[in-house]
Amino acid sequence: MLKYNNNTKPARPLPLLIGRKPILEALEQGAAVEKIFLLRTATGPEIIAIKAKAREFNIPVSQVPVEKLDYMTKAQHQGIVAWTSLLEYIDLQAGISHIVDQGQTPLFLLLDGITDVRNVGAIARSALCCGAQGLILPTSHAASLTEEAIKTSAGALKKILLCRTPSVQQAMDVLRLNGIQILGTQMKGSVPVYESDMTIPTAIVMGAEDTGISKEVLKRADQLIRIPMVSNFDSLNVSVAAGMILYEALRQRIKV
Repeated sequence: MLKYNNNTKPARPLPLLIGRKPILEALEQGAAVEKIFLLRTATGPEIIAIKAKAREFNIPVSQVPVEKLDYMTKAQHQGIVAWTSLLEYIDLQAGISHIVDQGQTPLFLLLDGITDVRNVGAIARSALCCGAQGLILPTSHAASLTEEAIKTSAGALKKILLCRTPSVQQAMDVLRLNGIQILGTQMKGSVPVYESDMTIPTAIVMGAEDTGISKEVLKRADQLIRIPMVSNFDSLNVSVAAGMILYEALRQRIKV
């Protein structure tokens, strides 16, 4: 039998919603939901409705075996459990419109496959300090924003726009439609970070430390930027790299 240890969920789990009707009612009322865990074999009209609402609100849905759900709760879960969210999310287009309406030049970070909550928290902290207005968080291959993430961010995650989107590709489509340049970050990027113009509307894509940015970003980014380094050491921590790039964006924008 498949077993789960303490590493399969956060040390301080998010509050739970349990059962089909409570989760569906919460979604219909617009409650903030971080993630849904759904039994792989679950069927029925309520499950169909929950999936539709999850797509509408860009809520991640993880297909799991019954052992996972039994480990999360001892209650009668009916094949579905959800984490309620400690944070509020906004649609990406709505986020862009809000920033533009405020008379600001958009500066986003698009997190591509970053799953470590501490890295996300640290990135949010640097983003807020350096004038970025929002983080873009694809629903797949992304960290769940738990209390640990909020603590690491020193509360920045509660003050910055959090834009949840189904995928990196869809996020890039929306950014392009709004005239926002997309800068992919790569160790071998062709443009040093200080030569890239970040005074214009910009989204900086940060990839996971082990795999980097996705092929989609490599193909479609307006520029691939790099942080010059004096050695051939493997790489910087992603949150440190994000802080350095964000500071360069701040430096350029302060001069304008």
